[in-house]
Amino acid sequence: MAQAQDPAGLPMERLARLAARRTFVAMKMLFIEAVAGLAGERSAWLRHQVRQADDPIDLWLLRGLVFEALPDDGPGRHHRQLLERILQQVFPDAGALSAWRPLVR
Repeated sequence: MAQAQDPAGLPMERLARLAARRTFVAMKMLFIEAVAGLAGERSAWLRHQVRQADDPIDLWLLRGLVFEALPDDGPGRHHRQLLERILQQVFPDAGALSAWRPLVR
């Protein structure tokens, strides 16, 4: 007689999903913090896009615009370092993050 499948999956699968979700939330919080102090209409659009992200790839696609908007010194530099570190953890095979440049300015 076959056992009923647990709709939430096996315990290890649940733990993996929880870990992935926690990592995404931490990454999103870093992005939100990084763009919070930026001024201007384009920055408002960027803050909205970051808040609407619901998947790590959404934040990955916004990374260049966020890096470009951050100042090169002070808190901007600190946020850039934190973002690069978490992006490297989430996307380890992505290569050098700081070398990314937008195609259109």
